[in-house]
Amino acid sequence: MKRFIVLCLTLVLFSSCSIDDDGTTYSFDVLPVESVDIPNEFTLGETYPITVSYLRPSTCHAFKEFYYLKENNERTVAPITYVFDRNDCETLENELVEATFNFIVTSNGSYIFKFWQGEDNEGETQYLTIEVPVVD
Repeated sequence: MKRFIVLCLTLVLFSSCSIDDDGTTYSFDVLPVESVDIPNEFTLGETYPITVSYLRPSTCHAFKEFYYLKENNERTVAPITYVFDRNDCETLENELVEATFNFIVTSNGSYIFKFWQGEDNEGETQYLTIEVPVVD
C-alpha cells in the first residue's frame, strides 16, 4: 500500500511532461477499477488475459499502462491514464473502457488480486479483491 501511495505522489510531482515538439503536455491519473474479467481458476504455466474495466472521465484521458505491484502471490493492479492538457476536452459520463494484460501463472497455491477502487469517505483505500486458485 505504501508503494501505491508513493506512486500516486510521484505521478503528481511529475505531472507535466512534453511528449513532442509541438509543446503538448500531459499528466497521469490513476483511475478506480469498476469491474474485472478474470478466470475462476488458473493452471500452472499457462497465460491468461485479465480485462479491467474503468470509467474514462474525459476525452483527454487515454490508457497508458497498469500500475502492477507483485508481492509473493498478491498482485495490486490499477489503470494509469495520460491526461492531455488541451482546451477541447469533453467530460464523459459513464464511458466504461477496458484494458487487458496477460498474466503468466508461475507458482502453485492461490493468487490474490487487489484491484484499486479508490478511497472511501474516511480516506481508506478500497480494493476489489479476487482470489484465484491454481489447479493441476
